Amino acid sequence: MTERVTAHDALIYLMVTMSAVDKAMNDAELARIGRMVTFLPVFHGFDAERLIGVTRAAAELLKGPEGLDIVLEVVRDAVPHKFYDTAYAIAVEIASADYNIQQEEIRLLQMLRDRLGLDKLTCAAIERGAIARFRSA
Repeated sequence: MTERVTAHDALIYLMVTMSAVDKAMNDAELARIGRMVTFLPVFHGFDAERLIGVTRAAAELLKGPEGLDIVLEVVRDAVPHKFYDTAYAIAVEIASADYNIQQEEIRLLQMLRDRLGLDKLTCAAIERGAIARFRSA
């Protein structure tokens, strides 16, 4: 990585990682990434034309040795501390996109929580909010 990874890039890396961690990036998750980048306030100022390139850069990083650890470090270093809970919430949204959270996704959420130093109560509240949003009738 020769250029600096922005907070926006790091959040997209996290979404791509969450989508890929169960070895099955599906259309629902990819569509959710695109929608989130266009409407979430945390992405204000991000050039949506860069989304494909940033997504590819994330995928390339994940292919390398220790790719997952590197992505988690990039998120921790590039995202401002006050947005750590936002990063966790974004990861939960992607994991929930297909209404079926896999063990690999749960493990990545645990790793993210630990890496960012988020408390369990905050994470539980974010997860509970996702359950409420994605509940079907």
